[in-house]
This record gives sequence, C-alpha cells and structure tokens, in this order.
Amino acid sequence: MQIIKRFFEDIDVAFTRDPAARNRLEVALAYPGVHALWAHRVSHFLWNHRLKLIARVLSNWSRTATGIEIHPGAKIGRRFFIDHGMGVVIGESAIIGDDVMLYHDVTIGARGYDLGKRHPTLKNDVIVGAGARILGNITIGEHAVISANSVILKDVAARSERDASELFMI
Repeated sequence: MQIIKRFFEDIDVAFTRDPAARNRLEVALAYPGVHALWAHRVSHFLWNHRLKLIARVLSNWSRTATGIEIHPGAKIGRRFFIDHGMGVVIGESAIIGDDVMLYHDVTIGARGYDLGKRHPTLKNDVIVGAGARILGNITIGEHAVISANSVILKDVAARSERDASELFMI
C-alpha cells in the first residue's frame, strides 16, 4: 500500500512543479524523470538486498530508456523531481533529501577514486539548475539554489544561492 501512495505522490509532485504538465496521466506515461525515479526505487531495493548485478542491469536499462543515470546505491528522499532529465547523473554514494528538484544535465558526482562516501549530499528543498555539476563529498544545505552551469566543489550553506560567476572552475 505504501508503494501505491508513493507512486501517486511522485505523479502529484511532477504535476505541481511542472507548469507544462496538463494532467496526471500525461505525467505517469510521458515523464522520464518520474520513470527513472521509479526504476531507481526498485534497483535501490535490489541493491540493498544484495542483488547488486540485477540492480545494475535495471539501472542501466533505465538509463537507456530515460537518459537519466541513477546509481542503485544512491539514497533519494521523497517528492524528488527531475525536470527535462536528459543527461542527469547521480553517483553511488549520493544522498538526496526530500523535496529536491534537478533540471536536465545535472551531475551529482565524485571527484576521484576514493572508496566510501565520495558523492555529494543534497539536503531538503534544494533546487539545482540545468547543467550544474556538484562534485565530491560535499553538502548542499537546505533550501539552497544552485544556478545553471555552476560547478560546485565546496559545501554550500543553507538558503544560499550559488551561480557560475561565483564558483565556476575551469
């Protein structure tokens, strides 16, 4: 029963956050961000139950179908929404809180080959603009807004706004 509630919650979040969404059926059938999230939930369950190969195969299939790559080990909270998701990558040790929104071509990735926690943590209510790169074992505080095309390599305080002119690294 909980899974059904989450299913409808995901549809409702996409419907309310995307002004272009015309109805909930359209969201359920034609939103790749929602489909990638649903596949991730299943692959994450399999990952946590030591069915890692099956989890990776499902994750890879989802990436092929949606253009969104979410590692099965990533932890994702409730009411997560990916709008125009093509090119989104979320790494294995990433932790994403509740009510987070990502736009297309966002990378939540690592900066090296370290073992353990090597991907970012995004706290609740974070918005990440298109093309942003958030890299390494860093934390993005609650209610932070990361502007499009920013490269973030250091922690961002809660309720902050960061843009490419401040933090872009070449």
